[in-house]
Amino acid sequence: MLRRPRRNRVTQSMRDLVEENSLSTKDLIAPLFVIDGKNQKIAIDSMPGQFRFSIDNLLKEIFELDKIGIKCISLFPAVNDSLKDKLATKSYDKDFFYQTAIKEIKNKFPHILVMTDVAMDPYSSDGHDGIVCEKTGKILNDQTLEILGKMAVTQANSGSDIVGPSDMMDGRVRHIRMALDQNGLNETAIMSYTAKYASAYYGPFRDALDSAPKSGDKKTYQMNPSNRLEAIRELKLDEIEGADIVMVKPGLPYLDIIRDIKNSTVLPVAAYNVSGEYAMIKAAAANGWLDNDSVILETLTSFKRAGCDMILTYFAKEAAILIS
Repeated sequence: MLRRPRRNRVTQSMRDLVEENSLSTKDLIAPLFVIDGKNQKIAIDSMPGQFRFSIDNLLKEIFELDKIGIKCISLFPAVNDSLKDKLATKSYDKDFFYQTAIKEIKNKFPHILVMTDVAMDPYSSDGHDGIVCEKTGKILNDQTLEILGKMAVTQANSGSDIVGPSDMMDGRVRHIRMALDQNGLNETAIMSYTAKYASAYYGPFRDALDSAPKSGDKKTYQMNPSNRLEAIRELKLDEIEGADIVMVKPGLPYLDIIRDIKNSTVLPVAAYNVSGEYAMIKAAAANGWLDNDSVILETLTSFKRAGCDMILTYFAKEAAILIS
């Protein structure tokens, strides 16, 4: 028999030699949740192993991540309901705890890349990513852009290296790019949530931030999970408008979209391995149905195989330890 593919699988050394894709700590971005206050580390029930951190404990967590090779974090605020309003005014308050957290991280860890979330929902009393029209209940796209621009500028002035518009409003990348440039923030990168689907996998994340919509859903602005070609349309718009990195969210159910986008752009491609994906694996592992460590590495490697240059994942800390 002349052709024996198994010859390339005989030993671990041979398998390593011919390996097509490999996972590195350089590929990983760790999402972290920050809350106001001091000495707080509150477990998130639907995301075992994940916490809401006050700034003092957040800095301790970043120190641990830095030691194991994680050099980029993505920061999300859990905002008290009493501070939310319809126009998300706290989102661009330079003295709000989220902006303070960015400043303190960059002061203590200047080499750590900080990515920040540009969307209204954590700060909105309506729980939507855009302004809700009181008469019709519709999301007001163009009026929302003004708030997103202010938010991005405030975050960048606080020290954010990468702003991540996750709102899916039309034209938001262009508006944010112009707002940043007009304020002398031309070195701040934009990682656009290019193909963000109206997914059922976001539940634990919304628990973590208490940011679920108070009425309706997000289907008028997030993408239909049935659509594939629409992702390329969104990609082309983001490229024109000035995105530096493009992202697909969620990850595992959309590996085909990741590959489509990788084949259609020269920009770096990211995926968000979201809270629901994380929670499913953790629940199965807790019940002894899956091997936690093996499934983490197999899952994250699948993103690399699909074409990802970077992965936002709640497994970042565990994965970094496993591959070190």
